[in-house]
Amino acid sequence: MTLTEDDKKTVEKYALQNAVKYGQAPQIAAVMGRVMGECPHLRCKAKDVTPFIQEILGDVTKGSPEQWQARLEQIAPELIEELCTKKEPDKGLKPLEKAECRKVVMRFAPNPNGPPTLGSTRGIIVNSEYVKKYEGKFILRFDDTDTQTKRPMLEAYDWYIEDCNWLGAKPDEIIIASDRIPLYYEQARKLIEGGNAYVCFCESETFKKLKDAKEACPHRDTSPQENLEHWDKMLLGGYPEKSAVLRIKTDIMHKDPALRDFGAFRILKMPHPRQEVGDKYIVWPLLDFEGAIEDHLLGTTHIIRGKDLMDSEKRQTYIYKYLGWDYPITTHWGRVKMHEFGKFSTSGLRRAIEEGEYDGWDDPRLPTVRAIRRRGIQPEAVRKFMIDMGVGETDISISLDTLYAENRKLVEPKANRYFFVWDPVELEVTGADPCTANPPLHPTENRGCREIDVSTKVLVCREDVEKLTEGSKVRLKDLYNVEVTSMEPLQANYLNDAIESAKKEKMKIIHWAPVDGVPVKVLSPDGEFKGIGEKQITAELDKVVQFERFGFCRIDSVGKEVVAYYTHK
Repeated sequence: MTLTEDDKKTVEKYALQNAVKYGQAPQIAAVMGRVMGECPHLRCKAKDVTPFIQEILGDVTKGSPEQWQARLEQIAPELIEELCTKKEPDKGLKPLEKAECRKVVMRFAPNPNGPPTLGSTRGIIVNSEYVKKYEGKFILRFDDTDTQTKRPMLEAYDWYIEDCNWLGAKPDEIIIASDRIPLYYEQARKLIEGGNAYVCFCESETFKKLKDAKEACPHRDTSPQENLEHWDKMLLGGYPEKSAVLRIKTDIMHKDPALRDFGAFRILKMPHPRQEVGDKYIVWPLLDFEGAIEDHLLGTTHIIRGKDLMDSEKRQTYIYKYLGWDYPITTHWGRVKMHEFGKFSTSGLRRAIEEGEYDGWDDPRLPTVRAIRRRGIQPEAVRKFMIDMGVGETDISISLDTLYAENRKLVEPKANRYFFVWDPVELEVTGADPCTANPPLHPTENRGCREIDVSTKVLVCREDVEKLTEGSKVRLKDLYNVEVTSMEPLQANYLNDAIESAKKEKMKIIHWAPVDGVPVKVLSPDGEFKGIGEKQITAELDKVVQFERFGFCRIDSVGKEVVAYYTHK
């Protein structure tokens, strides 16, 4: 059976509504549900009409988001209104508490032991977005005072600055903690003088047993004067590495052992990797102390941190109380798990790279900003992806498909189309004269056509060949129709050029490449694909293109071989 004109209009309007709503090709399951609800006479014939519905969806897919919107307004404006009146789930950033009462100052404070990952990108974007909203100040602060466990990586400082700028989150000020050690020493001395900090000489295991038993360290009641002498001796190198720790006094009976007399400084005699610092210091602040002091000195008004760091806030409030400071307003958010990467750490990625498991920090399999940049993900897509997550304490499990959908909206209208045949097999066509094919550069944008010189042989994908048999009729996309006459070697007879003939006989459409094309290698999270592509691909260096029936890719380098990074479908 065929669809009536009214049926076709119904299919088209719901396909357009679905496309407008999600900004991507309409989904047949959703469209079928709406169509069958309005056209009950089609329900018993769903199997028969599905191919016709798919054909209409295919025609809709060729349009751009702007064309979908315009056409839907023309044929079914009530469906536009329906989309506008349906309440969407809350997305984006909620107002900051008391943000109107002061100039908002926020910071992002990474340890530069590797480049930014998608996990840290959330902090970069959300903090910078809030600052833009309230016309405040965004600070990038490098917490780089751990010279041993999370040793800073020199390249990472520049990578963070570069990636912040790329993400549209240019810092108003950049602070490096290792340049400011004397400031931390000054505040430590004040705490010692006030009797709120002391030098502990217990071995770590001994102190842990005392702490767990709610018993005070034997050095806890040492006088401030004596503690100052120990402190000065620590700074002058008078004690062996890790033999003395400056601790902040809290409540030794506190119900949470993590809050009992926490460490503020330790002795580490490993030089800092930054030449400006080197071996200048041997007493280094721990993160909770350094961060607390910096947030005050920099005038931080609001902090967004993971809910797993609530203990850090509780420890830091002791320092603020002793020094007479007001603690910043704090918001906590839950963890974000990305299905494609699972659990990862920057330290773990660094080890894997050093062991040769990955090619570098921009390997397409990695969750780093450098990797997604090289793959052709646009910064605007990353920003929207992160902002839409919002700030809440609920843990989030999310797929990168959401990011890819946002990116697709940006690259689809701009990306030129090309043929790329991976795992190629040569097909000889009998009866076809050498010719020039003229596929469009873009299916909906008026950009003209490519010119591909075609001999009597072309290359096709092995996976397409495996679905053919002798007698199979197929259309070589934007070229002509053929009938397979031999599988080994692969040969076919030329039939005709008519697309109408291919539609009438429901021929499978496959793409192809000229035998004299350019070698192409695509690097993707799923591995490496090698094959042949059109020569014109070489003009697209550093641009995102779409390899037809394969996916969007960014052309990374051009030479004897074109190297492309896979973006997404």
